[in-house]
Amino acid sequence: MQRRRFLTGAIGGMSMPALLPGMALGAAPEVQTSGGRLRGLEQGGLYVFRGVPFAEAPFGALHMQPPQPRSWDGVLDATAFGPKPPQAEYPPQVAPLIPPELSSAGEDCLTLNIWTPELGAARLPVMVWIAGGMFEYHATGASPWYDGTRFAKDGVVLVSINYRVGAEGFLYLGDGTANLGLLDQLAALEWVKQNIAAFGGDPDKVTVFGESAGALSIGTLLSMPKAEGLFARAIVESGGAQHVSSAATGLRIGQLLAGKLGVPATHEAIAAQPPQAIIAAQNELRIELATKPDPAVWGEIMLTNLPWQPVVDGDVVPALPIERIRSGAGAEVDLMVGSNTEEWRLFLVPGGVIDTIQPQMLAATIGAFGLPADQTIEAYRAQPAGGSVGDIFAAVMTDWYWRVPALRLADAHAAAAAAHTFMYEFGWRSPAFAGRLGACHAIEIPFAFDTLTEAASPLLGASPPQPLADRMHAAWVAFARSGNPGWPGYDEQRQATMRFNEQSDVVDAPMAWQRTIWDGVR
Repeated sequence: MQRRRFLTGAIGGMSMPALLPGMALGAAPEVQTSGGRLRGLEQGGLYVFRGVPFAEAPFGALHMQPPQPRSWDGVLDATAFGPKPPQAEYPPQVAPLIPPELSSAGEDCLTLNIWTPELGAARLPVMVWIAGGMFEYHATGASPWYDGTRFAKDGVVLVSINYRVGAEGFLYLGDGTANLGLLDQLAALEWVKQNIAAFGGDPDKVTVFGESAGALSIGTLLSMPKAEGLFARAIVESGGAQHVSSAATGLRIGQLLAGKLGVPATHEAIAAQPPQAIIAAQNELRIELATKPDPAVWGEIMLTNLPWQPVVDGDVVPALPIERIRSGAGAEVDLMVGSNTEEWRLFLVPGGVIDTIQPQMLAATIGAFGLPADQTIEAYRAQPAGGSVGDIFAAVMTDWYWRVPALRLADAHAAAAAAHTFMYEFGWRSPAFAGRLGACHAIEIPFAFDTLTEAASPLLGASPPQPLADRMHAAWVAFARSGNPGWPGYDEQRQATMRFNEQSDVVDAPMAWQRTIWDGVR
């Protein structure tokens, strides 16, 4: 079928496709948006728009302020990725596993990227990717892992977005300005709702999906009144709805940052500092979190290790997200949630830390979680992942941080929702690091995007199984199209879970023994 190049026109207040008279068959596509006209490019029969601004650059007079709408005159070139938000360097133990990005940090960072097979009124399903990074680091759509080509070739409009991280996005001082990173995500979703029809997408069939901090963001968005109506479906990859700070903890962190900068604890004073000074102060705080772990200072951050996680401010985040979801927030949103079998090994294996964990540290960590150390250690040692002290530590951390919160989110949504709930587990073990990396954190991303290129080889090894990527990617596409990824829905009785591996099968209640341990605790 021959593709046509479209511009958008307005008929009766609706965006409709309009063929540009005289446009040459190979001409760059142009689209009219609410902010102005964009010129993208055509690649392999797809239309790609990069670095599309959904808000003004959040610096100068707008530094550390909520995102503001962006408009421009003329035709804006949208052929290159925009800069990513200013941020710290990736942690050294995982940096070698992350592929180089095609953009660097800069001020005009509130942009998004679009891959689409059609322009105009095709009304295709839309998927909006929210990347992770501990709310402190943020890989953008310029990462080879997040290339949207395969989704677009399969009839999905793929959008990836930027948002502010660290203090730029999550500084809390109790002054009415909070959770700017989440507000950035909302602004991007509002832009998608308003404009995506011009790019062939259906604004009523938007799926948000993300991993790690991106997935934790989605667990929070599900609970937020300000996000209602902006998406119909959600995929939470290695996330949940429990990783937030209280206002008291957020305020202490904000005051500590101001102290490091030597300025009053106000947004105005901190925003007057250059981004690199703010990042340097953040890095000092992270060192203190590791070397001076005082619960009276750090509160819940002692366990999450996320100084810049969202804050329950009473407005953007009204209450603990998991509690709001149990009460019916997000009940109309189809949800797929899951985790990887051995998440925490990503943070322990590459630097060899897994071989240095001492029994005292394992027992102390389990005690901090509120579990009896001896009984818990024996329960984990009896499992296939049991073994060394480091192996048990990795399994306990995996469950506390990722797998049990994912389970609780599925339970809460299934109990309250009018929509569907689905559960998955990713169990394929990477051969990297002599096979010790396992089914670690983030390993599912190139399979979901079907980007098993050389850029993924440090994490996945030389020959990751393409049939697994075919199956997993197809499930993500099917969920975006219909709300059903192709296996039975989740309920608290059966707990049907698709376990992705080279042989993928549905299993019932795969975390039954973890429930016994963690019920009433996590």
